[in-house]
Amino acid sequence: MSGSHYFTGAPEVASERRPITVTLPDLTLELTTDAGVFSRTRLDPGTRILLEHAPPPRVRGPILDVGCGYGPIALTWASRRKRLPVWAVDVNGRALELVRHNAESLELGNVQAALPEEVPADLRFAAIYSNPPIRIGKAALRRLLEQWLGRLTPDGSAFLVVQKHLGSDSLQKWLNEQGWPTTRLTSVNGFRILEARPRPTAGEGPESGRGTTS
Repeated sequence: MSGSHYFTGAPEVASERRPITVTLPDLTLELTTDAGVFSRTRLDPGTRILLEHAPPPRVRGPILDVGCGYGPIALTWASRRKRLPVWAVDVNGRALELVRHNAESLELGNVQAALPEEVPADLRFAAIYSNPPIRIGKAALRRLLEQWLGRLTPDGSAFLVVQKHLGSDSLQKWLNEQGWPTTRLTSVNGFRILEARPRPTAGEGPESGRGTTS
């Protein structure tokens, strides 16, 4: 079955909900997935690596999960930071329904599932966690990142997990060229975790000393 349908607003494949268990070192989540969403049968390796190895938010404030799918990233951080608002954003309406269902089942009242255009224009995020949809194509991915990295608070960070063979190193180079200071925090099983920081304001230079670039 092709996975391209999970990039659409309304997947054509018939609904087929199923339970899965997401087990992490610090918590276990009982979630519901469905046909037409990314990695519905298990927590995909990249997302697991992001959740197990990315650091907590550097500063306090709203958290964003871009391309949330059924919500493992958003729901994990909503469980870890129950006093912070966590936004789960996706173009897939079925995915957003699952996030809402899962948040209710877990009694997490700090999760807001939304289409991109439903996020308030003035809302800024202290942290972004994302397994970005690389397979939408380079141009679309770059537009997506430009849109959301521009919503970071001045001292916020975006943590992105990308496979090396799907272009993590070239993505890191591009982000730096576009003015977002980006470093590689770690590499696990062929996945890189990148940390992208906001573009420096006038008179500031890019921060150094975070992670490695080699």
